[in-house]
Amino acid sequence: MKDFYKISEISRLYGVGPDSLRYYERLGLLRPRRDEDNGYRLYSLRDIYKLSVIRDLRTLGLSMVQIKEYLDGQSVESTLALLEREEDLLSRQIHQLQARRETLARREAALSHAREVRDGQVRVLELPDRPGVSLSEYITRDEEMDFVIKRLHKRHEERLQDFGDLSVGAFFSMEDLARGLTNRYRSVFFLLPGEGAEGDFLLPGGTHLSLYYRGSYEQNGARVRQLLDWAVAEGWTPAGGSSVYLNQVTTRHTARPEELLTEIQLRVRRPEG
Repeated sequence: MKDFYKISEISRLYGVGPDSLRYYERLGLLRPRRDEDNGYRLYSLRDIYKLSVIRDLRTLGLSMVQIKEYLDGQSVESTLALLEREEDLLSRQIHQLQARRETLARREAALSHAREVRDGQVRVLELPDRPGVSLSEYITRDEEMDFVIKRLHKRHEERLQDFGDLSVGAFFSMEDLARGLTNRYRSVFFLLPGEGAEGDFLLPGGTHLSLYYRGSYEQNGARVRQLLDWAVAEGWTPAGGSSVYLNQVTTRHTARPEELLTEIQLRVRRPEG
């Protein structure tokens, strides 16, 4: 084994560019000697060891100043502190990966369920109060919907990091629907996952009628009327408030319009007698 290595050899071995090696030298992290004949940098085995440490510490998120402080005062105590920091980082990464895995499992289960849903079937559901965050905006075109949803997500992106795992929906403008105007909405919302979540509004629980349909969102108005007609025919009374729609399979999941799946929900009171 050689005692000294050229900068090109070290660069190839560690995948570190020559400019980075020179930068480490300027910071005093590496101290290569100079070849007496040609002035080339020659890196010792000690420099190679330090380079391994530098690379490992960079993966822990340490700054170059922190790395220099560690190398200048390296001791058993500082190494133990470093190992504890690495263990903590690994624990956080494992937690993040587990959370990501759970998210993927929920998405897979939701999409698998969506494939089994019967188009046009009305179901009666008992739903709890559901907290969420909303953005009031009068929307008259489908093209506006994605933009408003993005604005809402941007407003709460610190707590709503995983867009794809959120239930997103909108409140219909029932006044417009009564006047024959379809696909008009007065706000959009995200439902917040997890127990004890706190939002800026509460989607009231209780008895709901639910109807799923596949295809273009342009059907929304007609499908709300379908659900209202079914409710009247079966003796159900709307319990006030707005009907809502929830996107179950969206353009984030498929590019085929016929695979889009939307759920219309309407809170109702049970028939008397």
